[in-house]
Amino acid sequence: MNKFGLLGKNISYSFSQGYFTQKFKDLGLNDHSYENFDIQNIGELKNVLAQNNLKGLNVTIPYKQDVIPYLNELDAKAEKIGAVNTIQFTKNGLKGFNTDAYGFQKSLEPFLKPHHKNALILGTGGASKAVRFVLDELGIPNTYVSRSKKEGQYTYGELDKDIIEKNTLIINCTPLGTYPKVEDKPQIPYQHIGTNHLLYDLIYNPEKTTFLTLGEANGAAICNGLKMLEQQAEKAWEIWNQP
Repeated sequence: MNKFGLLGKNISYSFSQGYFTQKFKDLGLNDHSYENFDIQNIGELKNVLAQNNLKGLNVTIPYKQDVIPYLNELDAKAEKIGAVNTIQFTKNGLKGFNTDAYGFQKSLEPFLKPHHKNALILGTGGASKAVRFVLDELGIPNTYVSRSKKEGQYTYGELDKDIIEKNTLIINCTPLGTYPKVEDKPQIPYQHIGTNHLLYDLIYNPEKTTFLTLGEANGAAICNGLKMLEQQAEKAWEIWNQP
């Protein structure tokens, strides 16, 4: 049996398991399986590896950064981003990759317009690092928004009309609004969002979060994280099947 899986915490909702189970079925790969490894801390990874003969792993919150010390090697892009969401099992050990960046860029580009010149990244976790990497590559100046004050970042309380109007691309990298807590949302001044804005939410369940709904009500273009997940999953599959 060729076993793959997802490493994370409280991941019963996982997109990856459903996606790959269907993919294996479509490809007639009856000897392939994909399961969730729901662990309470990253130290449990050793047990997961010892008890399962794995061919590849995905990594989700909150372990995209914590997993790095357990790897033998990092792909150059993953090293630059500082977060890993895909692990390849090689003859030299575990190699970490980041396919979030690829997935995000592929899903974002069809929505970008020339006036999307500045971006706010809501949240500072592992996924936000891939988002920043892509925005930097695309030449879009960007600023993190966090609950705590750090140099070069905004806090939610600092976001005013001028900042919102200047930053026409706003990306939610927080879990706020994920099912079942669908009424949650990042605390930004939605009244200042307008028709020039593009709101992108990494969440895909629900399909339209409160963050996206409020943006759309003010005329903003919106996009959820489903296409990003599909693209990053395909890229992971490619990596796992490299000779």
